[in-house]
Amino acid sequence: MAEKRVLIVYAHQSSGSFNAAAKDAAVEVFTAQGCTVQVSDLYVMKFKATATAEDITGEVKNADHFRYAQETNLAWEEGKLCADITEEQRKLTEADLIIFQFPMYWFTVPAIMKGWIDRVLTLGFAYSQEKRYSQGIFKDKKAMLSFTTGSHESMFSSNGINGDMNVTLWPLQNGILHYCGFQVLAPQIFWAPSHIPSEVRGTMLEGWRTRLQGVLGEKPLYFTPLDCFDREKGYQLKPEVHEKHATKEFGLTVGIHLGMALPPNNQMKAGV
Repeated sequence: MAEKRVLIVYAHQSSGSFNAAAKDAAVEVFTAQGCTVQVSDLYVMKFKATATAEDITGEVKNADHFRYAQETNLAWEEGKLCADITEEQRKLTEADLIIFQFPMYWFTVPAIMKGWIDRVLTLGFAYSQEKRYSQGIFKDKKAMLSFTTGSHESMFSSNGINGDMNVTLWPLQNGILHYCGFQVLAPQIFWAPSHIPSEVRGTMLEGWRTRLQGVLGEKPLYFTPLDCFDREKGYQLKPEVHEKHATKEFGLTVGIHLGMALPPNNQMKAGV
């Protein structure tokens, strides 16, 4: 088997954090397996989180009406993206698996990681009108979220105060990762590590180490394929697909639910 390459995009300020321990565990396990591992430690790198004209070397095409997606697409084509973006795109291009390791802030990724997403996943490089979702540019790569929460698992349930975690994950896993074509692996969620005893945190990390042993071979989460939608009709689900699913108990996915009950754990477990 060819040597696998792993990129860990990591966002935590403290080397003594649980997130740091989870990141270190991944580096150790993958290295022991003979994988090449790179870590983008965003806080140490002081990674710029804002998407601005400074991300382009030289003159922009339309300074009066600056449009980031269009300008960075041209800059990517012409080799004029700034050095930090180019370096991260190189790491991403080389990687077979990308792990985003972070503490969940306000039901999403920290600002510095959102900045990595905004600036690195540029139009042309990461997606295009023709190449997205199941036909996306990164369809041969795998990606996953690994994160800590501040709330207990019960609070992120379908009858918990924070709401269903599957719904929370849909914009990140469908709207970013799957949109770029990634095969999205089930997330690794460390529930409220700051509110549990140290021995339980140790058990969490051991469970993560065990999963990492075979994570490269895991099957991805299910997303409705692009060819199930009619481009000529505003990418609506094709009638025959809708009809075929009409007698089912649950919708297709968390987002494409057809007004039916959400498929349980659609964004948290493969094969459902």
